[in-house]
Amino acid sequence: MTRRFPSTIAATVEHELVIRKSRFIAHLEPVASPEEADAVIAAVRKRAWDARHNCVAMVTGVLGDQARSSDDGEPSGTAGIPMLEVLRRRELTDVVAVVTRYFGGIKLGAGGLVRAYSSAVSEALDLAAIVRREALTQALVDVPHADAGRVDNLLRDWVLHHGATLGETTYGAAARFELWVPADGLRRLAEDLAAASGGVLAPVVGVERIVDVAA
Repeated sequence: MTRRFPSTIAATVEHELVIRKSRFIAHLEPVASPEEADAVIAAVRKRAWDARHNCVAMVTGVLGDQARSSDDGEPSGTAGIPMLEVLRRRELTDVVAVVTRYFGGIKLGAGGLVRAYSSAVSEALDLAAIVRREALTQALVDVPHADAGRVDNLLRDWVLHHGATLGETTYGAAARFELWVPADGLRRLAEDLAAASGGVLAPVVGVERIVDVAA
């Protein structure tokens, strides 16, 4: 059975909600570590120094096993934890969410705050490009330069239909194409390359690693 890994987001997203005159500005950013997340939080707090609150939720690690949240002065449990629950529910990791609140003068109550902070993160995520993560195996294909263009087209089409992704292409004595392929697709890749090249081309299987794949 293929193991599932949490996804992440491709790029920074910002989204604003206005609820009873309070502004809730969600800033979501992909990060590679808790230290990167802390830097993002510090930058948002510096930028929004005049805001009443900058509440935080983050999940990091390949398995999403590191998490942290902060209510930043809002009543306990009304901001950070609801924001974190949205990230968990969406099965995301390596992402930090900061929701900046400019108070509008009208109190929302605990339930209203929970809905506001969770909605700010949820609606921001609806705008985000999601990147899924999978355990894929490296496959290297060396191709004579004269055939590189044709094989490039073939491989680009192949990965689209087999849950794979292209890595780097390097040029030396031959053109070397790098693919990241599900383990159960390696045999199919070998067969399709052999069929397309009259048995000349064959992939060399390399390491397995966790790879980001656009959803």
